[in-house]
Amino acid sequence: MTTRRAALLALSALPAAVSGAPPDEIVAHLKAQADAWDRAILAKDRAAIEANMADDFRQIDGRGDVETKASFVDGLVSPDLHLDPYTVEEFDVRVYGDTALLSGRTRMTGRYRGQPFKTHYRYIDVYVKQGGAWKIVSVQISRMPD
Repeated sequence: MTTRRAALLALSALPAAVSGAPPDEIVAHLKAQADAWDRAILAKDRAAIEANMADDFRQIDGRGDVETKASFVDGLVSPDLHLDPYTVEEFDVRVYGDTALLSGRTRMTGRYRGQPFKTHYRYIDVYVKQGGAWKIVSVQISRMPD
């Protein structure tokens, strides 16, 4: 099984596992879903990245610019961008009914158009349960000093 297919299967199976689940199970589900999304991003797996996102997704980046789902995904899978594996620090999940806030801090390194970069940022991802599935609807990042 390809990595892409495995990621898609993992993402598609998760919503069924949490319907009517207690809060701890919802938090564990969202953590697993966020981890799968990070793996899909590193693998540049467009289908798995998009499967986690609502159609009306928006990102506000560290400069205050707004990205749509299409522009966000295009940037991630661009051959100009290479991301090194990264970890999320201070990960936290808060659930409010059918809305969840996932936040943390990431130090990311890689290359863009052959030039190395490193960035340190804090983020918040907003997930909403739509049609029984949790989808990311918004991301906002704030750059932090190194």
